Amino acid sequence: MKKLVSLFLILTMILSCTAALAAEDGKITIWTWDPNFNIAAMNVAKEMYNKDHPDVEIIIEEVLSEDVETRVITAASAGDISNLPDIMLIQDNSAQKFILSYPEVYADITGKYDFTDFAEGKLAYSIVDGKNYGVPFDAGTTVGTYRTDYLEAAGYTIDDMTDIDWDRFLEIGRDVKAKTGMPMLSAQAGAVDTVLIMMQSCGASMFNEDGSVNFTNSDVCKTVLEYYKTMVQEGILIEVNTWDEYCGTLSNGSVVGTINGCWILGTIMGVEDQSGKWALTNIPKLPGIETATNYSNNGGSSWVFTNGTDIDLALDFMQAYRNVDFYNEILPTTSAIATWAPAKEGSNYTAGNDFYSGDAIFAKIVDYTAKVPANQTGAFYYDAREALGTALTNYINGADLESELANAEDTVNFAMGF
Repeated sequence: MKKLVSLFLILTMILSCTAALAAEDGKITIWTWDPNFNIAAMNVAKEMYNKDHPDVEIIIEEVLSEDVETRVITAASAGDISNLPDIMLIQDNSAQKFILSYPEVYADITGKYDFTDFAEGKLAYSIVDGKNYGVPFDAGTTVGTYRTDYLEAAGYTIDDMTDIDWDRFLEIGRDVKAKTGMPMLSAQAGAVDTVLIMMQSCGASMFNEDGSVNFTNSDVCKTVLEYYKTMVQEGILIEVNTWDEYCGTLSNGSVVGTINGCWILGTIMGVEDQSGKWALTNIPKLPGIETATNYSNNGGSSWVFTNGTDIDLALDFMQAYRNVDFYNEILPTTSAIATWAPAKEGSNYTAGNDFYSGDAIFAKIVDYTAKVPANQTGAFYYDAREALGTALTNYINGADLESELANAEDTVNFAMGF
């Protein structure tokens, strides 16, 4: 028995030494997806870092978002996270769920990285129990972007859409539709992107601070759903069946504009013959809500770190995400917009954008990002999103709002095990 114990101790020491050597082998392994966006950005960071650190091997592997999540779950379930990378990208809306569910996987980097000048609303996605787990990457900052030719046909300019509330938006929407026949917005039926954008603009969420679902007691949620239903019923917002159809409404000019994350600009600017016909501003805010703002977010991602790796080396590499030159270089090729405020000083940010009639839209978006209220994402974000989407659809079709929200809350509580 003593021999077995001794052998076990020896093996444990060998494995521990092996793990330590693996953690400090001078390599940084990164998992991310999208060669034209995330991978392209990391390749720039790699090139910049290797200029001063030529001996550090940086390995960037393409792994789809859903596969990253599956591999994390598999590794955590097996009790062996040694095959996970040093750095991996995580969707902001999934971050809290995974950090809470698999705390053994993700490294607490509180006090190890300088988060100064990162937008508070962006940071909140990867903060759990007051601790930092992620370095922010791309912005999902919401913008209102509209066809200026359609607005002008009804007697309006982009200034009329700036710093307004939703009551004024409805007034303009009704007038524009009456004069041009054009709806202001479009959205995918059953999805709640617009609803959640409106809620976050007030700092509101589908969850309370303690993680419990909050539909029935949320005045903000009820108010938002009422505005949304009004827009649908009056034809100010048209619903379509698929994401491709939504994008089609923008590219084929069948709506005045959209309110969505700034990543939607890639779709809009992909239609070259519409250059010079678009303008960009902030979004409407909810009237009568003390915490209401004209700023929100939809989407985005952050970089997280695996426990047991050489965190110091990985975080040193991630100093690229506090570098104006880095953000300036990746912007033209990836359209990845920074959530770190000083990035707006880069020449590609301050330059006028030809598609948007010379407006420095990227610097403007970084300014918006700093004003986005933080909110509570929650570990059951996608369960709540689906339940709220069902409630919204039923409400639009004539069901009672209070009953639908109660049903949605029960559905999420069931998923949460309550």
